[in-house]
Amino acid sequence: MSRRLTFRAPGIALRLDARTLWVSGALLLAALAAVTLTVVAVGIRLPLADIAEILRGGGRRADRFVLLDLRLPRVCLGLLTGAALAVSGAVFQSLSRNPLGSPDIVGFTTGSATGAVLAIVVFGAGPVGSAFAAVVGGIATALIVYGLTARGGGSVRRLVLVGIGIAAMLVAVNSYLISRARLDAAQSAAVWLVGTLNGRTWDYVRLLGIALAILTPPLLLLSRRLQMLAMGEDSARSLGVPVAGSRLSLMVLAVAICAVSTAATGPVAFVALAAPQVTRRLTRSPRVQLLPAAITGALLMVLSDFIAQRILAPAQLPVGVVTGAVGGAYLAWLLSVQWRKGNG
Repeated sequence: MSRRLTFRAPGIALRLDARTLWVSGALLLAALAAVTLTVVAVGIRLPLADIAEILRGGGRRADRFVLLDLRLPRVCLGLLTGAALAVSGAVFQSLSRNPLGSPDIVGFTTGSATGAVLAIVVFGAGPVGSAFAAVVGGIATALIVYGLTARGGGSVRRLVLVGIGIAAMLVAVNSYLISRARLDAAQSAAVWLVGTLNGRTWDYVRLLGIALAILTPPLLLLSRRLQMLAMGEDSARSLGVPVAGSRLSLMVLAVAICAVSTAATGPVAFVALAAPQVTRRLTRSPRVQLLPAAITGALLMVLSDFIAQRILAPAQLPVGVVTGAVGGAYLAWLLSVQWRKGNG
C-alpha cells in the first residue's frame, strides 16, 4: 500500500501520495536539467556564467539576442505546450477510461490543424488569424465528435472510433487544401502541420500563457470530479457528482487547452497520448493525475526539441518529427499491450 503524506493548516488538510510527490519532484528536476541543456548547448554555446550575466542585464549584444530572443522564448513555449497537451490528454483519457482517448488520436488536434490550414491557404491568414482558426477548428471538431458519439449512446469505444474516423477525414481535407494552394502558402501550411517551435517569439509565449492562466484554474477545481468520473459514471453518480455537467465542463476546458496549444505550435503529435500514461506508470497510480502529467509533458517536449535541434545540426527539424517518431513506437507498443489484454 502506498504511503500518504498529510499537510495540515487551519481549515485545510491536504493528503498526497508519497511516491507521486517524489516522482513529480524528480520529473521537475529532469525538466529543469533539459531546459538548461537546451539553453546552453544548442548551436552557439553559452556558458552558464555568460547566461547569468545576460539575465542581470549585461553581456554582449549578440549573446543577448541568442538567449533572450531565440532560445528562451522557444524553450518556454515548449514547456507550456508540453504541459498543456499532457493535461488535455490526461482529462480525455480519464473521461474515456481508455489510454487511446487522447485529443490527437480522436481528432481534436487534427481539427485545429484543419482550421489553421484553411485560414492559411484560403484566406492568407498570418500567425494571429491561423491561431484563432485553430482554436475554432478544434472546438468545432470536438462538438462533431461528441454529437455523433452521444447519438450512439455515448460509449467509450464509440468515442474513440468516431474520433479516429473524423481525424482520418480531416487529414484528407488538409492534404487536399495543401495540394490546391499556392506554393508559398502550401509550404507554410506544411511546416505548421508537422508541429514546430522554430521561429517562435515571446508573443506566442504570452498568448499561450494568458490562455492557460484562464483555463487551468477551473480545470484544477474540477480535478476531484475527474478522479471520480474515472472510476465510472455510476460510481461518480453515487458519490453525488453531476455526471453530465461535469463531463461537459471538463471536455470543453480540455478541448480549449488543446486547441490553444495547437494554435501556438501546430499539431505536435503524441505528447498528449504518451505523457499521461508515462506518468501513471511512474507513479504506479490507477488514475491519471494532472500536475505530474503536465510536468512529464513539458519534459518530453523540451527533450524532443533538443533532439530536433541537435540530430542534424546545424539544420533544425520541427519538434513534431521527433515526437511523431517516438510516439509512433509508443503507440505500437500500447496497441500490442491492449491487444494482449483483450485476448489474454
